[in-house]
Amino acid sequence: MADITWGTTCILILICSEVLATDVHTRGHYIAAVYEHHVILNPNPAIVTDRRSALALMNRNLDIYEQQVIAAAKQGAKIIVFPEDGVQGFNFTRTSIYPYLDLIPDPDTLTWNPCKEASLFEDTEVLHRLSCLAQKNKVFIVANVGTKQPCEHSDSKCPPDGRYQFNTNVVFSDNGTLIARYRKQNLYFEYAFDTPPQTDYTLFDTPFAGKFGLFTCFDILFYEPAVSLIKKYNVKQVAYPTAWMNQLPLLSAVEFQQAFATAFNINFLAANIHHPNLGMTGSGIYTPSKSFVYYDTETVNGKLIVAEIPVIASQDESHMENITIPDSNMQKNVPAFQVDNNICLKEDKDDKKAHCGKALKEVQQTFPVFYGEMMYDNFTLMPITETDGNIQVCSNTLCCYLNYHRLVLSDELYVLGVFDGLHTVHGTYYVQACVLVKCAGLDHSTCGQEVTKATGLIDFQLQGNFSTAFVFPLLLRSGVTLDFADHLGWKNNYYFMQKKGASRGLVTAGLYGRWYEKD
Repeated sequence: MADITWGTTCILILICSEVLATDVHTRGHYIAAVYEHHVILNPNPAIVTDRRSALALMNRNLDIYEQQVIAAAKQGAKIIVFPEDGVQGFNFTRTSIYPYLDLIPDPDTLTWNPCKEASLFEDTEVLHRLSCLAQKNKVFIVANVGTKQPCEHSDSKCPPDGRYQFNTNVVFSDNGTLIARYRKQNLYFEYAFDTPPQTDYTLFDTPFAGKFGLFTCFDILFYEPAVSLIKKYNVKQVAYPTAWMNQLPLLSAVEFQQAFATAFNINFLAANIHHPNLGMTGSGIYTPSKSFVYYDTETVNGKLIVAEIPVIASQDESHMENITIPDSNMQKNVPAFQVDNNICLKEDKDDKKAHCGKALKEVQQTFPVFYGEMMYDNFTLMPITETDGNIQVCSNTLCCYLNYHRLVLSDELYVLGVFDGLHTVHGTYYVQACVLVKCAGLDHSTCGQEVTKATGLIDFQLQGNFSTAFVFPLLLRSGVTLDFADHLGWKNNYYFMQKKGASRGLVTAGLYGRWYEKD
């Protein structure tokens, strides 16, 4: 991959329609930027090199970063986020990555501006350059770098080679000061890096939007530190570097990034790597009601996204604040959805499995329930065979209900699916999921496979009796484009999502629950 070209300065300005494009300093709004970077990779990452050669490669990527910082600043951006692994690349061994690592002090223990004090620490060339970019362009920069930290063997967690190596997010203020670092907690087969001895809960303050939270890639699927950070510190803005490999139908990058922002009612600035041949694309600036995204599997160029978004007040609640939400005007306007209240109710703790088992047996006698692999999990599935219907399917303690109307009868197979169990491939975590997905073909064996195109238009209400409060609403349409539900939230111990009307075919509608306590 040595002949990979630099990402072009490709600017996508997306301003909410109710905000005047010329009023870039509107009170209560700020302009943010994220850059999806086509990282220049070492073609032989397992081979050990020297610091000079490592810096030469990293500076080629930082040259591209410089172009994007300048372009974003010209558009009025106050903050720009770059992706995970964007400076040095990936697929290193523990030994071969060492020349690419900067030494980073704890910003909580000293105030340091690398641009002004370049000689204070050795091996800080990358931090120095990022600091100078922030200072020169008067913009906050969030970037991901590899870092090292010496440790003593008296430290029981100190690796045998006498040093920690971390996947680290760094934040520089608009005067170049290093103001925050976050060391990735949930590593994804990253054998070159160590898990930090203690979990980092990292916040940084800005004059334009208050405090931001910070975590990385795979962290988004776990309680610590992502959810804990948001709940404990009431975070409403998050910067999120990632190197995410898309996995449809439920975990494409833009799909889950939007779901996370919607579920927690936050602004979410996500920057991904751009390597479509590795399944890596999908970045965006997300608010709870609008998304500005980039997803492209055809080109090799990077992409800059710039958008003006509202600051979210810290008192605004998320969709996870209460298990049971009192009736509101919104809920009164939601059409009634008939369910069997004797089946799988959360309050029926002693008889929950018996009720769900009875319901499933009755359903199986009426509808052709079958089983299929989706996301490496064994889903229980039921085909949608009519123009209109009201169906249900259960697994363990979770029952999912679908009320639907097909606006256009297409030659496509859709299924209602449920999974309630421990996911064990490429990570171990407990999932409860209710999903409506398009199959790749007309045969049942194609259900759960990756699909990007669809023509089926379906009005629906999907709901389930989840045992966890943490449910992420997924709504993906043809061409891997995003949509928002008309209504969603808790009602009578069920989490529901309702959508009517659409111009693009439905690929996935899902309620993806994470039962963190059962991981």
